[in-house]
Amino acid sequence: MDRPRIAAFPKGFFQQLLDRTGWSLEDWIRAAASLGVDGVELYPGFLEGRDAPYLARLRNLAAEVGLSLPMMCASPDFIDPRPGAWERAIAEERTLIDVMAELNPHGSWCSVRVLSGQRWPAVALDEGVQCVVEAIEKLVPYAEKKRVFLVMENHYKDGLWSYPEFAQHSEAFLTIVRRVTSPWFGVNFDPSNALIAGEDPLALLDQVLDLVVCMHASDRSLRPGYTLADLGAHRGVGYPEALQHGVVGTGLNNYDEILARLARRGFAGWISIEDGQRGGAEGLEDIAASARFLRSVITRCWGGRATVGEAGRAARGPTIGGSHFDG
Repeated sequence: MDRPRIAAFPKGFFQQLLDRTGWSLEDWIRAAASLGVDGVELYPGFLEGRDAPYLARLRNLAAEVGLSLPMMCASPDFIDPRPGAWERAIAEERTLIDVMAELNPHGSWCSVRVLSGQRWPAVALDEGVQCVVEAIEKLVPYAEKKRVFLVMENHYKDGLWSYPEFAQHSEAFLTIVRRVTSPWFGVNFDPSNALIAGEDPLALLDQVLDLVVCMHASDRSLRPGYTLADLGAHRGVGYPEALQHGVVGTGLNNYDEILARLARRGFAGWISIEDGQRGGAEGLEDIAASARFLRSVITRCWGGRATVGEAGRAARGPTIGGSHFDG
């Protein structure tokens, strides 16, 4: 049975990579090669350029160290009411689709994230949902032409945003993902974001199981002195003080059950670790520990022996609606 591969997102080095202070994207790719992962998830602000020579340099470096570059953690804001913002968000997303197609030539599987956008004041639910659905529907034909998946995450808040996610809660999120029908569109599932929304990650997963293309693996635990009641009182402005990041498998998420349900569905997409919040050598070891944990659960749920960089998997993608994508 095909099984998931593991990527990593450098959460602990986010600002350094944005500011180009001490770390470059090339440095992160080299470091990730020693962490027991198969690929690296990118963020638009990490890129120092979008021209073909620069992207070829990244692609060649990743190949040299044995990694893929399968996921782009884009954060479009399709709710922004300012003049021209909707059109600019669509144009930016098209550019990132081009970037990922350039980084993953010859049909290798890759994805670009879409979000709803920020919870701007005075934007009604129906109006915001319509803005998002229309934007994604405009992008899907272009993504299909480039053979790039669009994936919508049940998201909380981009680190550079002022407001939390418009579709943070399942009512809006499920409405959007059910209205867009394309084999090139699916869900990037994040169980920790369901926790922040005050919802049950497993209950949400069950509602999108057929749509999951890839997922984020992070884990949250309660800070000392806090209870689940404190988390339930969170109203979505700023990250909940009750929760802290940690190594995957040490927090509130039941990854054994999450991955077991995905395995029964035939999921074989990418699982990207969002960890390393501590930064530095400790952050890198946290990512490596998360990778070891995930690989052990994948072995139990999918069977066989999970190895880093399994041969023949580079052009294989996830199961969506019963159909398997082949590059």
